[in-house]
Order: sequence, then structure tokens, then C-alpha cells
Amino acid sequence: MRITCIIIMSNTSLIRLMTWLSPAFPIGGFAWSNGLETACQNGSIKDAADLRNWITTGQKQGSARNDAILLAAAHKGIVAVTEVNELALALAGSAERYQETTELGRSFLNATQPWTNDPTNFASNSIAFPVSIGWVSAQNNILLNDTLLAFLQSMVSNQIQAALRLMRLGQQAGVELSASLEPIILEQARVAEQSTLDDIGSCSLLMDVASIKHEYLHSRIFRS
Repeated sequence: MRITCIIIMSNTSLIRLMTWLSPAFPIGGFAWSNGLETACQNGSIKDAADLRNWITTGQKQGSARNDAILLAAAHKGIVAVTEVNELALALAGSAERYQETTELGRSFLNATQPWTNDPTNFASNSIAFPVSIGWVSAQNNILLNDTLLAFLQSMVSNQIQAALRLMRLGQQAGVELSASLEPIILEQARVAEQSTLDDIGSCSLLMDVASIKHEYLHSRIFRS
């Protein structure tokens, strides 16, 4: 007899992930584009297909992939969370990228105080965004895969929402793009869950350069 075991996310965990990773959660995520603004201004991204390639590259080969692995490491607790955080901060490829991850990380940690035992004991004043999510999620006994799925989906959603302000991309096209990226999110959550810090690495040079060049744009909407 074959027995299939299905683990279902608890209602409480679902509510918390939806709250923490909602665009309305007070961490200021709407203010950052992670280099997307540069790519739209220089013509690298002109339509929905270009945007899909940009987001997919970030998820599979860029900062989103590394952030998911860092989140997983912070959640697992195999390596001290302070060490994971030091690596996460060292991987920030530009001043704006460092500012983005630390401001979001600290804001997230502060905003989730009602759900944590004593976040003030976190050793570092600067905490990377994915590390803060992984640490808080583990504190709340939320499954790692569920956390990764919610985190990666929120990154996709934020990029699409930023694109709606930067280019001619209608709401319906944004929704269709979000739906088409679901398999990528599922795949990368599985990859990150099975990865270790030794698996960190990226191959997204143009995305990194776009992030670095953002601070030199003459007119900017976003902070990165």
C-alpha cells in the first residue's frame, strides 16, 4: 500500500506570510526597483517579454536567487544567523543595493516585533532583508518552502509593480506575466531550500551594472 503524506500550511502561517510580504506592510518596499529603473531608461527593457527575461534572470541567476539561499540559511540555523547576515551584506554589489537590503531588513525586523520573542537581541545593527525574513519565519515555526514561495512571489510582484510605473505595461499584461512566472517561483523555491551557502553565485552582470548605474540617472522615481 502506498501512503501519500501531504503537509498543509497552517492558517496562522498563511496569514502571517500574507501580512509580512504584502505591499502594504510598512517597510517601504515600493520605493526600490533593484536596478529595473536603469534598464527601462536605457532601453534594455521595452516590453513584457523583456521584463519577463529580466525577472527570470534575477530569479535563476541573479540577486533573487542568492537572496533566497540566504533566507533559507537563516531559517535553517545550521550556520549562525549573524554569519549568514555578514555574508549577505558583503554580497551587496553597490551602495544602493546595500542601502536597499539593510533598510528593508531593519524595517521588516522592527515591523514584525509583535510576532517575535525579542528581536532587539539580534547582534547586528545592519541586517539584510532576506536574512530578517528567514530569521523571523523560523521564530514563528513557518515552513521554509512556504516562506521561500511567498518571498520570491513578493519579489516578482514588486518588480512588476515597479514596471507599471516605468514603462507601457498595462495591468492585464502585468497579471498575465505574474501567472507565467509561477513555475519559475516554484522551481527556485525548491532549489533554494536544497542549497547551502556554498551554492551562492550569480551570472547577471548586466543587472548588476544597471543597479550600480542607477545612482547616476538624471531623473529617478525609485531609490535603487
